[in-house]
Amino acid sequence: MWYALFLGVLICIFMALRLLFFPARFKYKEVSFENFVFLGLTYVVIMIGFGILYLLLDMKGFHVFNDVEADMAAGRSFFSNLGTSIYLSAVTLFSVGFGDVAPVGIGRMLAIIEALLGYTIPAAFVVRTFIDFDPS
Repeated sequence: MWYALFLGVLICIFMALRLLFFPARFKYKEVSFENFVFLGLTYVVIMIGFGILYLLLDMKGFHVFNDVEADMAAGRSFFSNLGTSIYLSAVTLFSVGFGDVAPVGIGRMLAIIEALLGYTIPAAFVVRTFIDFDPS
């Protein structure tokens, strides 16, 4: 079951990125509300997807992140780990991180991939929006 969830999350992330990087799907290539909603949804899918990947790896027994706050608490619940995983994903996707939650082990590789995606998504969005733009 774990492997099916892991594969399903990877497929969702891939499909969101495929729509962003292959812009022939929409007939209007201009700045519009629809394009901004699409960009926001792409970010949300990637952020939650990588958060779930962090969580699944943590549940499988891999040490994926160090959480300063959770280290002080006695026990970590599922929802606490889910929140921390999505927080780590958001901080990694949108910035270089704050340092309160740090990826370790295989989590570092996931963080590198997610950070690279976080930097390429705006460029892909601009190209997707303005390529072959005909203002007539």
